[in-house]
Amino acid sequence: MRFPRFGVMSRIEEMLEDAINDTFEESAYDESRISRLEVKWKRFLSSSVSSKHRLLEEQKKIKMLISDISHQTKTPLANILLYAQILQEKETNPELVPIVTNIKEQSEKLDFLIRSLVKVSRLESEVLMLKPKREAIMPCIRAAVAGAEEAAALKGIRLNIEETDAKANYDRKWTEEALGNLLDNAIKYSPVGSEVRIQVKDSEMFAAVLVTDAGIGIREEEQAQVFERFYRSAEAAEEKGVGIGLYLVRKIAAKQGGYVRVKSRHGAGSTFSFYMAK
Repeated sequence: MRFPRFGVMSRIEEMLEDAINDTFEESAYDESRISRLEVKWKRFLSSSVSSKHRLLEEQKKIKMLISDISHQTKTPLANILLYAQILQEKETNPELVPIVTNIKEQSEKLDFLIRSLVKVSRLESEVLMLKPKREAIMPCIRAAVAGAEEAAALKGIRLNIEETDAKANYDRKWTEEALGNLLDNAIKYSPVGSEVRIQVKDSEMFAAVLVTDAGIGIREEEQAQVFERFYRSAEAAEEKGVGIGLYLVRKIAAKQGGYVRVKSRHGAGSTFSFYMAK
């Protein structure tokens, strides 16, 4: 089939539209330029479909691997933690008490690391898709704060929430996870008896949850690095952690069309802002 010159662009537009709708079919081959283009276009689409199928298969394998790791480590770790707790409660030998305590702490760290890596892997491999929907932000903030109250109470830290009617498009479960990580960091690096503020900055395109602490702050040259996987500042070495919390926060924000920022001055606290599209 031959196309007049004025109809070539129309045919190309039609080919693109058919490709988008997955309905493209070649015309009868007649050695014309547009016909040769159709053949190449069909070859490209077939290759793309094959690549897509291979990608889906790889994602399926990764999903199974993640599931296996999570399942196979859950029971042994739970047993180790249980036995460590029993030993900690019953052991009275002053030479053995620190050893038992260390076993328990390292087991808890390993448990946290595996659970965090499973979450990150699910997000990175597209195995788990976030499902943002427009809703009020305040219920999510309250849930995240409720999960952080025990840790805050242990240090006498006040969690000061500013009420808001703001709404945004976000995945409730994963956003609560992200805010929980920000609160955990704020409490961890804040001095005893201080305050952590949680407020919302509402704008035309984004709503941002701000978590402000009075902690050790972050040096300017490190502020971009804190969102990298496994990054830990030398000044934070004494605190528990594996350097994956803020990385997870960044991934969650990006997956639902938002982003995260930090504003900090060394020795004068930090403000982390979690932005969600409206």
